[in-house]
Amino acid sequence: MNELQKKNLSNNLLTVTAWVCACLMFFPIFWMVLTSFKTELQAIAVPPKLVFKPTLENFFLIQERTSYTRYAWSSIVTSVGGTLLAMLIAIPAAYAMAFHPGRQTKGILLWMLSTKMLPAVGVLMPVYLICQKFGLLDTKIALVVIFALINLPIIMMMLFNYFREIPGEILEAARMDGATVGREVTQIVMPLSRGGIASTVLLSIVLLWNESFWSLNLTSSDAGTLVALVASFSSPEGLFWAKVSAVSTLACAPIVVLGWLTQKQLVQGLSFGAIK
Repeated sequence: MNELQKKNLSNNLLTVTAWVCACLMFFPIFWMVLTSFKTELQAIAVPPKLVFKPTLENFFLIQERTSYTRYAWSSIVTSVGGTLLAMLIAIPAAYAMAFHPGRQTKGILLWMLSTKMLPAVGVLMPVYLICQKFGLLDTKIALVVIFALINLPIIMMMLFNYFREIPGEILEAARMDGATVGREVTQIVMPLSRGGIASTVLLSIVLLWNESFWSLNLTSSDAGTLVALVASFSSPEGLFWAKVSAVSTLACAPIVVLGWLTQKQLVQGLSFGAIK
């Protein structure tokens, strides 16, 4: 077997492996959507039924029992609001660390990232008491602030890496022309790293859309997100798989559509700086 044949075989194996991994990752989503169109008896049938008469009964029931739009609006407000607040803090901070680093810059970044290893339940009680003290329980404001803080370390690390890819000579030339720090950030750094900023925003929104711990513990009805809507379909009698699958499909649909529509920008942003 010559080198060309070995290379082709290696490429084919990698392609097959990629397809197998993709199918394994996609199968739970496919099964969830499929189950959402079944009746409860069909959903728990053994062996599972792949051929059945689909029904929209579960989706109609969700609309009758709950207000999907209210939960969806809460998810949009909290995930987008938390992301924007975190970006307002992270962009100037990442700029300072990337272009004016100190001896402890890397240590500070590692310390910030290490806070993600802290179990959320460890700080639940103080956060809950603070929200209770200021009347912020079951409010979108509390979730926006908390969501911004929990995603801030990841956003900081990503923006720091993107900003470091910008040649320092560009900023030096701008300073010689009299550019202020504000103009450097808004007119040079941000436009040059817009792909990285876009991918950071999208990743943050996805992470916050799926955040469940704080949503379930700090909200009930007024500020509940789609995660809370899904959790509301559990009962002491057990899970109704068809209904849970239907509400989970509705909860996942908006963020899946967003990811599909912005996949080009997301890939470009995640590969920013890989090729010079």
